[in-house]
Amino acid sequence: MADSTRLFLSNSSESKLPPTRSLDETIEQCIGNFGWAQFLQAALISFAWFFDAQQTFITVFTDSQPTWHCTDSVCNTSSNLCTLPNQTWSWDFDPHVSIISEWGLQCAGSFFRGLPASSFFLGCLIGGLALSTLADSSLGRKNMLLLSCLIMSLSSMLTAFSTSIWIYAFLRFVNGFGRATIGTCALVLSTELVGKKWRGQVGAMGFFCFTLGFLTLPMFGYINKGNSWRYLYVWTSIPTLIYCSLVRIFVRESPRWLIVKGRMEEAVSILQSIASNAITVSSTNLCFDVQENQSDIYDALKILVRKRWLLKRLLVAMALGFGIGMVYYGMPLALTNLNFNLYLGVVFNALSEFPAFLITFFLIDKINRRDALIGFTALSGISSALIAALGQQLGSLQIVLELVSFFSACTAFNMTLIYTIEMFPTCVRNSAMAMVRQALVFGGVFSPVMVAAGRENQFWSYGLFGLVIGLCGFVCGWITGD
Repeated sequence: MADSTRLFLSNSSESKLPPTRSLDETIEQCIGNFGWAQFLQAALISFAWFFDAQQTFITVFTDSQPTWHCTDSVCNTSSNLCTLPNQTWSWDFDPHVSIISEWGLQCAGSFFRGLPASSFFLGCLIGGLALSTLADSSLGRKNMLLLSCLIMSLSSMLTAFSTSIWIYAFLRFVNGFGRATIGTCALVLSTELVGKKWRGQVGAMGFFCFTLGFLTLPMFGYINKGNSWRYLYVWTSIPTLIYCSLVRIFVRESPRWLIVKGRMEEAVSILQSIASNAITVSSTNLCFDVQENQSDIYDALKILVRKRWLLKRLLVAMALGFGIGMVYYGMPLALTNLNFNLYLGVVFNALSEFPAFLITFFLIDKINRRDALIGFTALSGISSALIAALGQQLGSLQIVLELVSFFSACTAFNMTLIYTIEMFPTCVRNSAMAMVRQALVFGGVFSPVMVAAGRENQFWSYGLFGLVIGLCGFVCGWITGD
């Protein structure tokens, strides 16, 4: 194997690269054209987003407030449920359909009702900070993806056996902690297995899988209508466990990461299996100027902080991500505050991700990233603010504006992640991506509480959504315009 490695790295008769080639340039030449082997790897890796979407938005159904009806003449369905005697009303379905009815949370404060969903996003935030650099340092992309999916699936299964709101919120925290790095690892690993020309399109495959996963939730929710919310967690956890087995067997590690860690023979073996070319590989790598050989798991973050140009890019992307994340994760949860069918609302929201995916897939190489991000964040903010300002006066136009706002946030979400990949070198790319995703998730931490408060006054949900994403988009444009 050592002989073949030396041959592949330094003795090709087809082409010889100058010793000053960077790591990305060398691997770019090795990989060659986009082939079926790369496509199958990218597709399998990107499918992790499918299960990620299910766990991200599952509380839209499990934590929703069920419909109710009056049981005597004293009751009025337009009254505040909390002011009515218990014997004058009843839930339309068995109390076990939602945690709200099962644990009697219908009159609890907005913080308490939003606690499980906020715990999930808080877990995502802490998990991202704790686990993100492991993919750049000791574990690598593949093992980190496998570990994250495993934690997410097992915690989801355990959630079905929760006996109180506190246990439920804790398990949602663990679930968020585990899934925190799934999107980051899947996106980075899939794009590092292909040439630079195809990174945008391959990255968009993950967004497509996320949309599919999101779209399955209203189907599961409708099939489960009238049954316990616990079944939803069981149905979504078992396929994820099967997926973990497929990742363990078939997914390849990033050759870029292996070369950075000095594991040349493994890198060459993977390149030979997925590449269409075999040419000279230089030992010079992309991150030579930023001390690519890390001595501990937080060196990648140290590099990001010490290099001024990297830090500026990171802060810009994180500021933008915070506003986008608040709207992206909050909009589906806020559907219960609109006078519209919840199942159809979630279906329409999921479907609106398809045009966002298509724009990202086909136009990512043809549009200016900064201008597009400013435009989509502004459109999302204006649409959301109109919902809060006009309220019930809009009638059915409420859902139209909600879809416009969510679609714009989806597109901005996708473009932000792709843009982040392009802005950072290999040695810190996964850590930078993780930090930006944490900013997205940090915005999501506030969304459930805002949604709960918005049931009484929509300014606290849609109004703040519009204000925050608009300001973050504006600040991003101003900073990048320096």
